Amino acid sequence: MIAYVKGPLIQIEEDRVVVETGGIGLEIRIPFSLFGQLPPMGEEVRLHTYFQVREDGMSLYGFLSRQDKTMFKQLLGVNGVGPKGALGILSVLDPDGLRVAVVSGDAKAIAKAPGIGLKTAQRVILDLKDKISMDEVTESWAASAGKGMPQGSDPGAHLAGAAREAVLALTALGYSSSEAARAVKMVELTEGMTAEDVLKASLKHLSFL
Repeated sequence: MIAYVKGPLIQIEEDRVVVETGGIGLEIRIPFSLFGQLPPMGEEVRLHTYFQVREDGMSLYGFLSRQDKTMFKQLLGVNGVGPKGALGILSVLDPDGLRVAVVSGDAKAIAKAPGIGLKTAQRVILDLKDKISMDEVTESWAASAGKGMPQGSDPGAHLAGAAREAVLALTALGYSSSEAARAVKMVELTEGMTAEDVLKASLKHLSFL
């Protein structure tokens, strides 16, 4: 019903924000992982929203991209996961971290969310593994890196493959899926980088996580 909300950021609280639109302040719940990506107070923000209507009230949940909103809705489709649980999962794992956790079968990372036990985390993986691929994650990183490269170059597929191999290598080394995803995402991907190059650069970032 409400696809998105756009307006100045008026207030930031523990698990929600207030955005003014049309002279009305809308209270929107957001994952904790998004707080660091919000603009300064008073500046305009656009949140893609999910509107929930229940007998005891109505709630708005907001995300900075449509893909993240889709991830939230996919979590709601998992038996035993409601809006509060889905928001909790996306608070301990950013959307890319969750995608990696699902693809790599890292139930322990998902189970760190409040109110989400190991069995529910395993159910999340079981229900979403056919809807999410590592390619979706690494291709978005590679596409972002490719924006600054010379026109006519096509590094996307190569960089996506290198990033994917680096993530899998880090999880094989014992790092959690969320740590692996964040480390690889922090690497400045440049044309010609190999999986080994990305892995070495990722290991340097891991010491700061």
